[in-house]
Amino acid sequence: MFRSATTGLSSLSRRLSLWTLLILTVALVVALPVIVVLAHIVMPTQGVWQHLASTVLGRYLGNTFYLAVTVGLGSMVIGTGAAWLVVMCRFPGRRIFEWALLLPLAVPTYVIAYAYTDFLQYAGPVQSWLREIFEWGRGDYYFPNIRSLGGAATLITLVLYPYVYLLARAAFLEQSVCVLDVGRTLGRGPWNLFSSVAVPLARPAIVGGVSLVLMETLNEFGAVQFFGVDTFTTGIYRTWFGLGEQVAAAQLAACLLLFVIALVLLERWSRGKRQYFHTTNRYQQLPEYRLQGWRAATSFMACALPVLIGFLIPCGLLLQMAIAKGDALLGTRFLDFAWNSLLLAVIASVIAVGLAVVLSYGVRLHDRPLTRIATRIASMGYAIPGSVIAVGILIPFAWLDNTLNSWLHAHYGKIVGLIFSGSAFILVYAYVVRFLAVSFNTVEASLGKVTPSMDAASRTLGQTPTGTLKRVHTPIMRGSLIAAGILVFVDVMKELPATIILRPFNFDTLAVRAYSLASDERLAEASTASLAIVVVGIVPVVLLSMAMRRSRPGSGSR
Repeated sequence: MFRSATTGLSSLSRRLSLWTLLILTVALVVALPVIVVLAHIVMPTQGVWQHLASTVLGRYLGNTFYLAVTVGLGSMVIGTGAAWLVVMCRFPGRRIFEWALLLPLAVPTYVIAYAYTDFLQYAGPVQSWLREIFEWGRGDYYFPNIRSLGGAATLITLVLYPYVYLLARAAFLEQSVCVLDVGRTLGRGPWNLFSSVAVPLARPAIVGGVSLVLMETLNEFGAVQFFGVDTFTTGIYRTWFGLGEQVAAAQLAACLLLFVIALVLLERWSRGKRQYFHTTNRYQQLPEYRLQGWRAATSFMACALPVLIGFLIPCGLLLQMAIAKGDALLGTRFLDFAWNSLLLAVIASVIAVGLAVVLSYGVRLHDRPLTRIATRIASMGYAIPGSVIAVGILIPFAWLDNTLNSWLHAHYGKIVGLIFSGSAFILVYAYVVRFLAVSFNTVEASLGKVTPSMDAASRTLGQTPTGTLKRVHTPIMRGSLIAAGILVFVDVMKELPATIILRPFNFDTLAVRAYSLASDERLAEASTASLAIVVVGIVPVVLLSMAMRRSRPGSGSR
């Protein structure tokens, strides 16, 4: 009996060690691009870096900082205010705005940039209409230039504010009625209750949403490149492909990476300075303030404008352009672009969800500091811009291809070409590194809701840890696994900077097709691929809205 128990414990220890090894391997593979980029900080650049520092580095830093601050503040104001209105106030259209405010998530930033450029440029319908009505000529009037730093910040804000809205609304829905009642008994009105009670309680969620917005802003490439705004992301691309300097490009990527690390540490520090807790776990129907008159009209406009400007107008413009003069390759090569996008998205989402299950279940089995640190490293890719990941991947794999070809040529007189850096393999690798955190957070939250007693019951019935995962946890988590896969799928469909840098020759996706046509000022033709990306992105937005409506404990369906 004792020997049998010892053998069983030894077997369990070996399995746990295997899961730990898997976690460490995934963390190392995901961290490889970051290690490569940081290793280039001390490498010589033969004066290129000094040239960049004296000419464009200040502009890169200033524009990137301006975008981060402006978009972060704008998204926080729009997202938090809209979330409070739809949760706590009753006014016409509130039920529609609950899900409609999430719709701009389906529109990539570069797509909205293409749509509004055609709409607001000098030859566009708005300025043409103004000149016709008022009989103005060139120079007779002022019209803001959409293709500017301010225009880029405005459009990026209108696309990214749903990140703050999503988390802030969830936090407001989870707040206890008891806490709000205490505020009212102290004489606080709706505005004071919002600013002094609700917002502090939701502060971690709001800060988390703003952090996501800042990460996406630092990753932005298509819109700022199209508008001619110099940022770190466009500088990395220009230095690599324009100057042919991979070391200098890696050092620019390292600067951006250090900026991101500082941002993450600042967010962690600010979160730890002050803490707020709910003092009860009793949840009742939240009170609602019935708005009438000008208050109802103002609330309606405050919620309608972000949806109108961030989704309805650009999608309407894209649809009009696609019908009037869409992509000439629609029906021929366009299907190849769509197939490439779908294939990459499916493969990357399946791999990301599989690795997320490995990481989350491995920590559940072997919850130690080493495994927790490894999972955090593996899930940090979302905080790293796609251009940084692309540079960190392309350098080692290009070296591997060159070394392999040199060896084969020296020994066998053959060259096999770019097996790794010239194939779609590194694209999938980049997507998994970039979006593993999206699937991991979803899977980890779902797995954490499964009581440990189920694991114990499964073990007593003779199931191994792998068998428990397959027969017990996976059926329970099926919905969350599908949701995680959909989120990664849509993110891959929209991803542009890593795809632009890493794509193989003659291998285009819908995102690349839209970017290429827009770069050639063929905006009407770019509308077809852009609209296809938007249509695919609407699916997870609807699913997120349905999940949020049922999210408040004790409320049932709201």
